[in-house]
Amino acid sequence: MLFFYNKQMLGETLLITIEQAEQVTYENKKSMTLIKNLDGKLVGLNLFNIENLKLEGNGNIELSEDAKEILNARLEKNGIKIDLEGNNDDYFVVGEVLTKEKHPDADKLSVTQVKISEEETLQIVCGAANVEAGQKVAVAKVGAMMPSGLLIKESKLRGVESKGMLCSRKELGLDYDPEVKGILVLDPSTEIGRKIKELNL
Repeated sequence: MLFFYNKQMLGETLLITIEQAEQVTYENKKSMTLIKNLDGKLVGLNLFNIENLKLEGNGNIELSEDAKEILNARLEKNGIKIDLEGNNDDYFVVGEVLTKEKHPDADKLSVTQVKISEEETLQIVCGAANVEAGQKVAVAKVGAMMPSGLLIKESKLRGVESKGMLCSRKELGLDYDPEVKGILVLDPSTEIGRKIKELNL
């Protein structure tokens, strides 16, 4: 479950993503919009007028226990029961670029194989000029919500499947030098699969 809050852009509104769905319907209730898949399952919520939650931060946020308690009471009053536990940090991990090949149909894209655990390697299409085999990099897995609000999904880029994203400091919401282009390249000794948040970048 992902929580997105940006007061400057959206005002006192909290966007909750429970799970991904290709096609959705919207049901407006008082001070909230229910987002459901075509089977009628709740997959997201937009909650308005949330001043009493006293949220802090910008982009992906974690709810305090007090905020969860207030939010649960509001949801239950409207007949909605969901588990508010969720951690977007699990979707951002250290990966190792095993291979890099030129995209067959796009000069500025590369097709990479990126190992994120002993059991899992992802094919990720990347447009950064500085990506190379052997690098340790920051990976946003499918299901990650970026600080911009972008939800990472499986996709095809010029006909090639991509299951994730290699991230720059800017895309991760970190301090960055605008003169430095491309993805964030981590120290070679960084452990594969470790959460990016644990690195104190």
